[in-house]
Amino acid sequence: MKRRDFIKDSAMLVAAAGAGNALKGAERSLASLGMTDGDVMTDPSTGSSTGETRGEGKLIVSAPMLQNYAEESIGVAFAVSALANGYILVSENPDMSGARKIKCGGFRVTELSDKVSQIRVTGLKPSTKYYYKIGADRIHYGGGYDMKILGNEEDPRVYSFTTAGKAAKAHFCVINDTHVRWEGIEKTIAKVGSIAPSCVIWNGDASNTQETIESQVEIFLDPKISTKDYASCTPYLFSPGNHDSRGMANRHIEKVWMFRQPEERASRDWDLGRNFAVRMGDVALIGLDTAEDKMDTNPLFAGLFNSAAYREAQVAWLKDALKRKEIAKAPYLVAFCHIPLFDSDPTANPGDIAPDDKDPRYKHDFAIWQRTCSQLWAPLLEKAHCQLIITAHEHQYRRDDPQPGRSWTQLVGGGPKLEEKHFPTVIEGIVEGGRLNITVHNILTGQVEDRVSFAPRKR
Repeated sequence: MKRRDFIKDSAMLVAAAGAGNALKGAERSLASLGMTDGDVMTDPSTGSSTGETRGEGKLIVSAPMLQNYAEESIGVAFAVSALANGYILVSENPDMSGARKIKCGGFRVTELSDKVSQIRVTGLKPSTKYYYKIGADRIHYGGGYDMKILGNEEDPRVYSFTTAGKAAKAHFCVINDTHVRWEGIEKTIAKVGSIAPSCVIWNGDASNTQETIESQVEIFLDPKISTKDYASCTPYLFSPGNHDSRGMANRHIEKVWMFRQPEERASRDWDLGRNFAVRMGDVALIGLDTAEDKMDTNPLFAGLFNSAAYREAQVAWLKDALKRKEIAKAPYLVAFCHIPLFDSDPTANPGDIAPDDKDPRYKHDFAIWQRTCSQLWAPLLEKAHCQLIITAHEHQYRRDDPQPGRSWTQLVGGGPKLEEKHFPTVIEGIVEGGRLNITVHNILTGQVEDRVSFAPRKR
């Protein structure tokens, strides 16, 4: 044998022997756990699978989040640690009897992801309580003809939600401008939990500038707060802020905060997945997206934003939404958007200063309020006798009472900092005693900052 071949063959024998010993060691380890290769590990305290397949860790790595609350549908999202096919089991019975299984993705194929599973449940009954569990299959994908399920994991907990509708309890909370400041978020979410509303509107700027899906997962699905299941039984709606479009990941934030299914909206409005029109008891909730606080022509964004056309597209959607029977007949109409539609300060930049937002008349080179959105949407809301618009963005609580030519009240939510001027707020709305009563909670002091009440609107 040539010396070169002898060295190569000897090395291969040594490697094979090492691999064999390692395999025997792995088999002994599995045997000590009562398992064979390919088995799924089980939590002995619950009997439920943990997802730890072939030495891998847990597959489901967050509590579920209820997204895009609606009358006949709901979204469920949760984080996963490896390529997975997520699903939920949903039932009208607390014991989960008669549950149906809904997989992630749409009609054609399921949505495989190694970051987030998103399941949109449609065909639900309005104002109805449902119970659900989440689960996921761990997937091996080696190509179009090389797919297999390696294991399964189901969260043993049973969660619940109640759909929107005319018979639902008219009780909501609004949070805004959290900007990934965990101390403020912790206290804000704790306050929401003590109020226990039917739903929460996150009124923009949950983000800063998010470049990765992992950072979005941390914000929405696995936050650095003690109440990890903050949105597992309390549904959320989302009106994005300007920061929620910044960064490569935020350009497609729907990968973590889902759109509604295409069949839930007209084909004309397929790109308006963040707008919502929801009836909750006696209140109609309208969500609009003011988009960026800078002009599309601002060189800072290199022509890569298209907010102007987006705002205009929402006009046709809003016209139709306000005509819907369940919206038009609601005693109270409340709209939500991130950037205010009014500001009495003459030095507040109105957001339409072309081309680069700069003008010596204004203190800032970005929109403090949105004159364009006000011109597009406010006449429709005025005609519909909208009583209240809740906004954010300015990081300082303010109330703008009606004035001639503007019959609606505007509330501007607080800021992200636990300090006197920029304190966070939770704006609570509930229908009691024949009126819509609004309470503004100051998260810094724990006191009530403001109250305002509304009679049913003219119809």
